[in-house]
Amino acid sequence: MIQFFYENLPETVSEDYKKWLEDIILSEGKKQGEINYIFCDDEYLLQINRDYLQHDYYTDIITFDYVKGKTISGEIFVSLQRISDNASTLSRDYEEELRRVLAHGILHLAGYKDKTEEEEKEMRRMEDLYLDKYRDLKF
Repeated sequence: MIQFFYENLPETVSEDYKKWLEDIILSEGKKQGEINYIFCDDEYLLQINRDYLQHDYYTDIITFDYVKGKTISGEIFVSLQRISDNASTLSRDYEEELRRVLAHGILHLAGYKDKTEEEEKEMRRMEDLYLDKYRDLKF
């Protein structure tokens, strides 16, 4: 089950994205477990980054992987503030950037990494693939 939670923010993310995220999981040959997206602001995610990863910088997403075998489970923290800033900086549509980050979290849980340049290219390729599939969906 995919659930959306909000930390001190209004509920703004479309519930329609859940079906698309489920489709990504199935397309990757995985089973859906418990996946929680926690939407927050920069300061909330910065504190998570400091407390759990010992990193002292802003980020748009942090994924905690609880995957067992082919069953994808995890907690995905997403800063909507950072996504908005990134969309503006990159001259992208906010919703498109949000979808990219949502897919990014699922792809991490599916086993994709982005630490090396090669891994990052593959992650971007997969994000683009699923963003294209989103555009083809009818809600």
